Amino acid sequence: MSAPASHHVDTDERAAAPARFQRVEAEARIAFKREGGVTRLDRLFHQGSVKWRLPRVPAGVPPEAIVINTAGGFTGGDRFSVMIQMGEGTAAFVMTPACERLYRAAGGVAEIDVHLDLAAGATLYWLPQETIAFEGAACHRRITAELGEGARLVALESTLLGRRAMGERVTRADLRESWRVRRAGRLVHADELALRGDVSELCSVRATLAGGSAFASLLLVAGDCEPLADPLRAALGPAGGASAFNGKILARLVAEDGLALRRRLVPALRILLADCPLPKIWTL
Repeated sequence: MSAPASHHVDTDERAAAPARFQRVEAEARIAFKREGGVTRLDRLFHQGSVKWRLPRVPAGVPPEAIVINTAGGFTGGDRFSVMIQMGEGTAAFVMTPACERLYRAAGGVAEIDVHLDLAAGATLYWLPQETIAFEGAACHRRITAELGEGARLVALESTLLGRRAMGERVTRADLRESWRVRRAGRLVHADELALRGDVSELCSVRATLAGGSAFASLLLVAGDCEPLADPLRAALGPAGGASAFNGKILARLVAEDGLALRRRLVPALRILLADCPLPKIWTL
């Protein structure tokens, strides 16, 4: 009678067990206050693969905060959250230093949560640079904002499906983006985007990207924004559009690639920023 093959059973079980990978768990929080007639940093926190940097800016210009993901990108199972709190009457830019990257997901999705809290009379320019999604990327990005009376928000999210200059083509991905914006507790903007499955086929038709590989959503919430709609439409050109209603402007833009997208985003941003100069990190 032969002995039980326990050793072989253990080996088979180890071979069948799924591999466990290190995943990002990162959180960044920043708060601004008004002191002495200017906006100043109030609180700052970061943990995990994220760091804040506060570059010097000229006098009279809103401060800038740069949130850096030191992991170099995201993949399935990563978790990243950003919270920005703007005190009453404050104004600031919050941006990323370069394009974020979404890599192929072996399992699960990357979760990116952005929460923006603006007190009465505050102004926030949430202007992260483009996100590059590679083949097989899976990400759910959520943007929520709470605005007090008289607050002003300019928010941008833009995505590149691969890098066309590098010959990259995305055929499969799972990309979702959800927006919820409330003003004085009342919902004023809700938006859902989903690109799943055969992305190349979905984006080839005229109703989506018309064969392009880059797109962006640009939102302005402010009480006096409607007069900016026509100049914004002119800046976006025929491959973009903007609607103005109920104290907000929502603009969509599609482009052949990332460079073409940025060449039209920069003048559009200058229109929405009015007299405030565009940060150097966004210049071409």
